[in-house]
Amino acid sequence: MAQGPSPPPPPPPPPTNGDKTQKTSDIIGTLRPTKLFKLSKPDTYVTSLDFDDEGQLLIAACSDSSLQLYSARDGTHQKTLLSQKYGCHLARFSHHSQSVIYASTKVDDTIRYLSTHDNNYLRYFKGHSAAVTDLVPCPRDDTFLSCSADNTLRLWNLKSQYPQARLNLATPYLAAFDPSATVIAAASASTSSILLYDLRNWDKPPFATFDMQPYDPPGSNNIPEWTKLEFSNDGKSLLVTTNHGQGHLLLDAYNGELKAHLPRPYQPTWGILRSAPSATPAKSPLGQGDTSFSADGRYVIGGSGADRDAVVWDTQGHVSKEGKREVIRPMCSLPCDRGKAAIVLWNHRFNMMATADTEVIMWLPDEHVGMKPL
Repeated sequence: MAQGPSPPPPPPPPPTNGDKTQKTSDIIGTLRPTKLFKLSKPDTYVTSLDFDDEGQLLIAACSDSSLQLYSARDGTHQKTLLSQKYGCHLARFSHHSQSVIYASTKVDDTIRYLSTHDNNYLRYFKGHSAAVTDLVPCPRDDTFLSCSADNTLRLWNLKSQYPQARLNLATPYLAAFDPSATVIAAASASTSSILLYDLRNWDKPPFATFDMQPYDPPGSNNIPEWTKLEFSNDGKSLLVTTNHGQGHLLLDAYNGELKAHLPRPYQPTWGILRSAPSATPAKSPLGQGDTSFSADGRYVIGGSGADRDAVVWDTQGHVSKEGKREVIRPMCSLPCDRGKAAIVLWNHRFNMMATADTEVIMWLPDEHVGMKPL
C-alpha cells in the first residue's frame, strides 16, 4: 500500500543567548568581572596579556618567570609554562594557537619562540643587545616587529632566526602595524615623534612623521612616558597610551592631528601605573599599557588611574574644550573591587576583555546591570 508524504521536520529550536550577535555599543557599559585567577604569590605581577587569533586562549607573562595559559572560552586555567632561567615578557601568540614568542628578561635579550603544546623551543631570535621593549606580530603573515633599548627596530619571520630588516632609530620603544599590514608606526620617545613606514619600502625614509612635542605635558623636559601604540581596527585612529596625568593621545592615523586627550578620571599616584620603556630606572613592574581599542574601533577601554575599576571612552563622543586641550572624558565606569586594571586587553573575536595586575580577570557583559556613569 502506498504511503503518503512524510511529515515536515520540526522547526529549528530558538537561538540561545550564546548564538546572539551583540553590538559593542549595546554591551560596552555592562562588562563586569566574571572570573578571577590568582597567581602563585601575592607579589607576582602580570607584565603582558595576549589573546590568540580565534579569541579562545589568553596568555599572561608574569614577573615570576612563568607563562600562564587560560581558556577564554571556558574561563579555566590550562597550564603553567616556566622560563625560570631567561624570564619572560611581552608574550604574543603566533597565528598558530599553540605557539608564542616572548622577550627574555634575564641572561640575554633573545626573543624565544615556544611551543605551548610540549613546552619546547622552536627557534631563537638573537641580535638585540638591550632589553626588548615591544613585540608586535603582523596581522597578515608570520612576520613580527621587535623594538629594543639598543635603538633598533627589527622585522623578523618565524621561519628564520635572522632579521629580515633593521632600522636604527633613537629610542624606538613602541611599534604597531596598521590593520592592512602595509604600514608600520614606530614611536620614538626621545624625539617625541611617531614615524610611519611603508612595509613594502622598508629601506626608504618614513613617508610621514608626526611631531608629538606639542602634546607633551606642560613644563616637562623628560622623555615622554608612552606605554603602548595601537591602530584602531578601522585604521582611522592611532592611540598613544601614556602615563601622563593629562591622559592618552587619540590621533588621526592619516595626518597625526590630535583628535582628543583621553584623561583618566583619577590622577595616578606612585605605583598605580606600570613603568614606561623610557623610564630609567623602572619605577614599577613592567607592563604593556593600560588601554585597548574595542573591536569596532569606536571605544577605548582603560584603567581608571585608581587602584580599582576600568573606564570606557567613546571616541565618537562629545569633545570638550578644557583650556587649550580637546578632551573626551570617560563615558562610564566598569566597576571592579578586586584590583586595578594595570593591563587591559580587548578580545577582538568575542565581546569580552581581560585585565590584570597581581591577578588575571576576565570580563563579560551582564544583562542584569546597567551602565554606571562616572
